[in-house]
Amino acid sequence: MSEAEKPTVVLVHGAFADASSYARIIPALLSRGLDVVAPAVPNRSLIGDAAYVASLVRQIPGPVILVGHSYGGAVITVAGAEDNVRALVYLAGYVLEKGESLGELQGRFPDSDLAAALVQTPFPGEGPNAPGIDVSVRADKFPAVFAADVDPGLASVLAVSQRPLAAQAFGEAAPVAAWRTKPSWGLVASSDRTINPDVERYGYRRAGMTTVEVDSSHLVMLSHPRRVVELIEQAVEATSR
Repeated sequence: MSEAEKPTVVLVHGAFADASSYARIIPALLSRGLDVVAPAVPNRSLIGDAAYVASLVRQIPGPVILVGHSYGGAVITVAGAEDNVRALVYLAGYVLEKGESLGELQGRFPDSDLAAALVQTPFPGEGPNAPGIDVSVRADKFPAVFAADVDPGLASVLAVSQRPLAAQAFGEAAPVAAWRTKPSWGLVASSDRTINPDVERYGYRRAGMTTVEVDSSHLVMLSHPRRVVELIEQAVEATSR
């Protein structure tokens, strides 16, 4: 692969996590000679978060492969409309249709164990949405719901360092669905207790994307990094030919 063809892989984390959730993926991608960017997503609103990621993508010279985990899947669905995005990769992710919100998509399926483990905390803000509401996962429930097959010591650290998601993000409709014009790959975490795996399957099937299933918790990047890297490599190779 020439330097001109080599894409930059942008790793977009989800709710209740940060870019460190890709800690086992990044070294493998770098060792393959790929450029990698793993931004800190604000997790304040779907529209705002997608605009932030899109602004980063626009500043990257050359092609981009956008990877989104969980809520990050909704973010890349919108940000992926940028001209230099060549492919989308969803990891246990939400795949929204244009005009659809996270709440609408999730509401079509039975709740996962996450619903009973959420905590809402007000935070100060400005404008019509002040004060805002942060949504996070109870620390004592986090390992079982979010990271059942991750090292327990690490899961306990992740539980107390999670990045909340503002409740506003659940109700915002996606203004665009990039998967309609960009090739896409999806990974279903079949033992996911955070997102009902059928939500993942439905979104992937609707988008007509290449899909694999892994017997994994929600944090598939930490528990099955090799499978995740393989899927990203498929997207890189397919769009670099």
